[in-house]
Amino acid sequence: MWTLDGFVYLTTVMDLFSRKIVGWNVSDSLSSESVLVAVNKAKSSRDSDTPILIHSDRGVQYVSKAYIDATPAGKFIRSYSKKATPWDNAVIESFHALIKREYLNRFVIKNINHARRLIFEYIEAFYNTTRIHSHCKMASPYDYEKRYAS
Repeated sequence: MWTLDGFVYLTTVMDLFSRKIVGWNVSDSLSSESVLVAVNKAKSSRDSDTPILIHSDRGVQYVSKAYIDATPAGKFIRSYSKKATPWDNAVIESFHALIKREYLNRFVIKNINHARRLIFEYIEAFYNTTRIHSHCKMASPYDYEKRYAS
């Protein structure tokens, strides 16, 4: 997304069960390090003994050695889209369109710190906790997970 200081990138990790954003990061590049921040946030929010399926496109940051090392076999099952198959990423692409349409397009974003604050407000204070989803039977991701756990 554009800011007055230049372009910034949002990397997100979504739990497809509840559509909850479990890891995210905003950076000024599409580096592997930026992706790893989001993956590490996701890992810390999802403590599981079973392997976690993590799907991505075939961008250079998702096939890098650093990414492979951060998502070890046994704890993760890495899944990649086939070339020229955009449908595999439709859910997360839909989220990125949604955050822009519902929230970010209302603002003139000044810089990366302003973008982080706005994205935090949307994801943590609205999307995960309040915004209802048809996939979640008209509940928020938080409520859907809570209902499933009980």
